Amino acid sequence: IEKNIIDQNYSDLKNLKQIDKFLISMEYDVNSTSYLFLPENPNDELIIYHQGHDGGFINGKNTIQFFLNEGYSVLAFSMPLLGMNNQPIVDTEFGEIKLASHEYFQFIESQDFSPLKFYFEPVSSSLNYIENNFNFTNFYMIGISGGGWTTTVYSAIDERISKSFSIAGSVPLLFRTSVNDLGDYEQTLPNFYKIGNYFDLYILASYGNDRKHIQIFNKNDPCCFSGDPRGIFDDDIQSVLQDFGNGNYIIYLDETHAEHKISDY
Repeated sequence: IEKNIIDQNYSDLKNLKQIDKFLISMEYDVNSTSYLFLPENPNDELIIYHQGHDGGFINGKNTIQFFLNEGYSVLAFSMPLLGMNNQPIVDTEFGEIKLASHEYFQFIESQDFSPLKFYFEPVSSSLNYIENNFNFTNFYMIGISGGGWTTTVYSAIDERISKSFSIAGSVPLLFRTSVNDLGDYEQTLPNFYKIGNYFDLYILASYGNDRKHIQIFNKNDPCCFSGDPRGIFDDDIQSVLQDFGNGNYIIYLDETHAEHKISDY
């Protein structure tokens, strides 16, 4: 952890007191670099922001600024191998491979190790540190695309996330009828989804006292998960949550643009 770093990429952010840099090192020399943006006038709540496959969290700068303006502290992540994260060369039974794509993670899978760790341990380790060293009243999480997928899965396994927002992040495998919607390595890993499929994950991310999971879809998204899925599976999930007596699941449709992004709206 490096406290109060200087990064000129963010020197123009408003209501920013300081940036702390977190570096998480994991197996196969894979690492994760994240920034904790602390506002001048805080509201004592933390938002975890997770970028998708299009690059580092610098691409979410406008979203980070929006939350800083509202007084939120923002812990920003990039997906494994992207942004400031490294792409190490690793030894495998197939020879040396540079981990330049998530698809290459299949070459380091084993009975004792799942590369999915690279997606979730940085969030968990950072949140553990923050929980012990800050006094935030709530933890929220938001992500776009692959970061939306990460938001769904992480919120399903860590109940500290009270409200989570996945933008253009996933739909159940049953409804992936377009080639663009098939997803990357992490979205279709059989051994993982045998444990909990997407319906299970949506329920788990939503379940609990004062917990809520919102999926936001861009109706005219040129990348993936476009269209209007409302009424197809969300009513069934909400019905299950009502039976459990806790939690809330909502699908929200953004019709204001035709891009793969978190819109101002």
